[in-house]
Amino acid sequence: MSHTCIHERTSKEDIEKGNKLQPKFDSNGLIPCITTEVHSNEVIMFAWMNEEALKHTVETGKATYYSRSRGKLWVKGESSGQIQWVKELRTDCDQDVILIKADIGENGAACHTGYKSCFYRRLEGEELVYDGGERVFDPAEVYKK
Repeated sequence: MSHTCIHERTSKEDIEKGNKLQPKFDSNGLIPCITTEVHSNEVIMFAWMNEEALKHTVETGKATYYSRSRGKLWVKGESSGQIQWVKELRTDCDQDVILIKADIGENGAACHTGYKSCFYRRLEGEELVYDGGERVFDPAEVYKK
């Protein structure tokens, strides 16, 4: 039997001050995960994890999420090659959000559109303005079906 770092939720005191990971999954069995680039701390993506994805992330060191649209685990980079190597995994005070600090390499990208970050646009007035730099890869080439 493999040892897991995920524990049942106990007291508020243990959750807030203890040394055990006691994640709070929502009614759908999911927990939000924010991922940043480890060197710059830039937010590169947001996704959901279920318990299996969180365990897989810890066991393999590869950021693994749960795809709600596909209804299955999604190891980031399995089809694009843009693997997110987990350098640090954190949780917030009440353990209902996960934060991953990932190494995506010097020319890595987190977004399926080819940009380094999924947050490549900002609102200026009433319009979204691109400010994510150049695309790292061409999605049409990477995701050939």
